[in-house]
Amino acid sequence: MTTTAAPAGTPAVRPRQARRAPSTFYRDPISCLQASFGSVVADAGHDPLAALGARWEFRYIPGDVRSEEFYFPEREPGDTAGSMMPYHPAHSTWFTPETAEPLEELAALIENGLAPIAAVDNYHLPFRPAYHDVHAAHLVLIYGVDPGRGLVWVADPMPPAFSGPIRAEDFLNAWGSANPADHQDAFFSDARIDRRHMLLRLGADWPADDPATLLAALRANHADLTADAHDDGQWTGVAGLRRFVEHVTRSAHAGDDDALKQVYTFGWSQQAGCSLHGELLRTRGRQWRCPALREAGRAVEAAAHAWTGLRVTAAHGWTRPAETTADLRRHGDRLAQRYETAASALTRAVTELT
Repeated sequence: MTTTAAPAGTPAVRPRQARRAPSTFYRDPISCLQASFGSVVADAGHDPLAALGARWEFRYIPGDVRSEEFYFPEREPGDTAGSMMPYHPAHSTWFTPETAEPLEELAALIENGLAPIAAVDNYHLPFRPAYHDVHAAHLVLIYGVDPGRGLVWVADPMPPAFSGPIRAEDFLNAWGSANPADHQDAFFSDARIDRRHMLLRLGADWPADDPATLLAALRANHADLTADAHDDGQWTGVAGLRRFVEHVTRSAHAGDDDALKQVYTFGWSQQAGCSLHGELLRTRGRQWRCPALREAGRAVEAAAHAWTGLRVTAAHGWTRPAETTADLRRHGDRLAQRYETAASALTRAVTELT
């Protein structure tokens, strides 16, 4: 590997690196957001599935969707982790460098035992298939900085998984990219990176992975999913999902291509959470010999799979939205029906666990 040495006369700065490469977490339907959070949770010695899979909801915030792979509709504004893992002591905050030495800021965090999660543009990362081809907003974990040799250690759980050093120049280009609009990726380009990084902080009072803890989560999830429709600027629950499907199909019929682009981006956050929740219920149902919980997990996973039809139809049809209206309606109605079936299965699981 060719490295970039520090210019002559630059004071030597010692390398800072975590004691080991971070643990990695990945499931096929998740994005880099869940993969990054799950990796930090696993590295702290906790089960990422129990934390990331406990919450299941539908939440759409009109006007909030951003063209980033890591977009997530936040229940708690500014706290993505707290919104995603409300039953666990996990909170996240976005930062931007405050000095002219941004790598030093990352190095100081690593030295203090923290794992910065950096927003990057795949176009500039040599290990991503999009290298020098496609612009797209993505997340990676940073676990080492060596200014003297011009290296940054990066961990990326998303396929093709990578962990190791890259040139600091490449990382800085990715971290500071304007991520311009790219016709090859209409979903995750055209959103500035601006050297943002996120810190995920985990509390010490971690809940047990047991039936009582999961039962409390299921009750809260079910109450939110089945609540009557109300409009507080966010569309939630099955009623909110039905409203979202209506919005998408009406937008398609009216020729609104932006609305269809957002389905793919927004839907990833929902599909990932749905899939993780289903896996958690199915695996715990088998471990705890609880058939209703296992079957509820299968029903939730079926709802997760139903997102694929809606997302892919929107992704392929955004250039001709009116032509996709009927297919979007069909996939959207099936998705809502799967949510309703899964919500009913949760009722039976709660009864069995009580």
